[in-house]
Amino acid sequence: MGKKYDERHELSLDKIQEIFEEPAVLPKLQDYFRNIAGFLLLLEKIRVMVETGSYAQLCLEELQTYNHMLYQDILPESYDTCYGNPEFIVNEWKEEYASLLCVLYAEMRSGIPHAFEAKKKYLTILNELFLQVYGCFEDEDKPSYDNLKSIIYWYASDYCDVFLKRRIVEQINPKHSFAVDMILDSDLDDVRYLYQFGEYVSENTLATARHIASLPEETLQKMADVYTEGFRVGFVNNGKDLSIKNLVNIYYSLGFEKVIKLAIENFAKLGLKTAIFRTASSVITRKEHRNGYAGAIANPQYDYDHRYDQALFLDKKYTQRRLDVMKAVFDKRTKKAAGLAGPAVMETFGEKPFAPVAKKEALAYDDKQRQWVLEYDSKASILTNQYIKQKERSFTIVSYPVPEIGANFKEIFHEVIQINTLDASLYEVVQQKLIDVLDLGEYAHILGAKNNQTDLKVSLYQLENPDKETVFENCVADVNIPVGEVFTTPVLEGTNGVLHVEKVFLHGLQYRDLKLTFVNGKITDYACKNFDSVEENKKFIRDNLFYRHPTLPISEFAIGTNTTAFVFAQKYGIEEKLPILITEKMGPHFAIGDSCFSWNEDNPVYNHLNGKEMVARDNSISIQREEDPGKAYFQCHTDITIPYNDLQEISVVTKDGNKIILIKDGRFVLPGTEILNEPFDSETGESDGL
Repeated sequence: MGKKYDERHELSLDKIQEIFEEPAVLPKLQDYFRNIAGFLLLLEKIRVMVETGSYAQLCLEELQTYNHMLYQDILPESYDTCYGNPEFIVNEWKEEYASLLCVLYAEMRSGIPHAFEAKKKYLTILNELFLQVYGCFEDEDKPSYDNLKSIIYWYASDYCDVFLKRRIVEQINPKHSFAVDMILDSDLDDVRYLYQFGEYVSENTLATARHIASLPEETLQKMADVYTEGFRVGFVNNGKDLSIKNLVNIYYSLGFEKVIKLAIENFAKLGLKTAIFRTASSVITRKEHRNGYAGAIANPQYDYDHRYDQALFLDKKYTQRRLDVMKAVFDKRTKKAAGLAGPAVMETFGEKPFAPVAKKEALAYDDKQRQWVLEYDSKASILTNQYIKQKERSFTIVSYPVPEIGANFKEIFHEVIQINTLDASLYEVVQQKLIDVLDLGEYAHILGAKNNQTDLKVSLYQLENPDKETVFENCVADVNIPVGEVFTTPVLEGTNGVLHVEKVFLHGLQYRDLKLTFVNGKITDYACKNFDSVEENKKFIRDNLFYRHPTLPISEFAIGTNTTAFVFAQKYGIEEKLPILITEKMGPHFAIGDSCFSWNEDNPVYNHLNGKEMVARDNSISIQREEDPGKAYFQCHTDITIPYNDLQEISVVTKDGNKIILIKDGRFVLPGTEILNEPFDSETGESDGL
């Protein structure tokens, strides 16, 4: 960092020290500014210790103390009186600027990663933002709200080309290797390494790392091999050339470093370097859902409360500013961007399910801002695809439990490894029996059982050449691990009815009695019972499930065949804690948003067992991509599963009205698929065949 920033950094710290000792503001604001000043001084102390190497020498107890100091304010037990809690700060002060200072508080917390990566420049920028806002209160008892808002706006706008640029570069340039170096250079048998990342380390994180460290090397290698081989096979199965790529992104949660280290080595053998970037924390770069690597969530309610902080300053000009920065960054790095093969994702599950509290004090987008967000997401997606072409990249995703899942964690973990490595070739043969019948259908009819009110007719693509074409993809364990589904893109026209699930967790949020009504493939009505009022429930769905779109189309119909996973989930009573990655294989599932083939519709896909091309890759919305990609894509894809035991029937109806039943009362009844029922009849959920 240049001398200019060195001087600015020292000057900012001197002033922050003064504020910490004696803030010159109204008494009711003194604790707020002293709190943040103390936090920024703590970040500086840690930065210096990291830079000198002394932080890495601390004992476990000292490291845990620092970790707690960094996150203690937002932990659930402290959150009721935390300045990062919009409900508390707005009701405590009853001033217009309260929400703004709540956003400022959260933005100061985004400095934690910069301290651990010893990035003095970024800490200086945050320090100066804090001092600029403080100066307004130092000069006036009640400064102009518009002036305060302007400070935040120009901070975001002026430094967009610093923070957003770095965010993009971290994904396409392996030289930004903080996490990779940490994983490769640390003693992963000494859990002190966890505290060097700057992420929140919970008891759950610690127990995960200790469990992983206790596993035999061959088990760790098996986990890594499944993960990286799924990525490689994804390219093979989709006819894409991995040899033209040189980089892979890894997303994962802290605690799995020993597996990730082996995965890095595996990817290197495939000619791929690894880039591992941190989940974003700044209001400039933060997204509603995590992507990258991350520690534990200190308080999911805090994250939920701040998901729309950009509403403080978002306007059309700022939206365009972000797009301009994106384009400028990519324009200078076209070769690096083109080399990215895609993400390899290792998810975790088992954490306590989160049911958010909707707070009226939290910032929310107005109608114009919602439109700007949708516009940005659409244009950013199109822009990214120009440099990192979807038709040339792939992905893989696998999931493992964490200790918070319960007392049977070790047994559950062991069984998940088995589920993730089931023999795909056996499933492929059985799934083809389903596809052969589904290919005959005009539509599929799904009926719920007991309290499940699903009654949905899904219109199916009609084949022109059945000898060479198929409607469903025979999906085995490549990009989506574990094995077990056949899926298609439904025809929107003629897809009508109700999809209902009594309880489901989507993107970490719980939905109770979620009901979606489809007319010609588009959602026309929706409801849930999370909150007392109808409008609150609708807003919850619009914001979190529809991603602020007024409606979404049905984009996938699939039948999961992994009955082993279903019986396993029931055996341990963990159905509600499983990720969609596994639950989508445990019954029929339906996606809303973009299809599985978004940006890849023109790439031929073949089922390997019979060589037929899977031709149902488009619908009447996605086909608009050639004229207007903004109308063709929604930048979201959410799977919703009905478990087997909530199913009365899945049948296929042919053009001549012939009805063929595939599943009856939660059991596979189509001849040739009965083997899928074996786990239902086994106490362990295991069978000889599957």
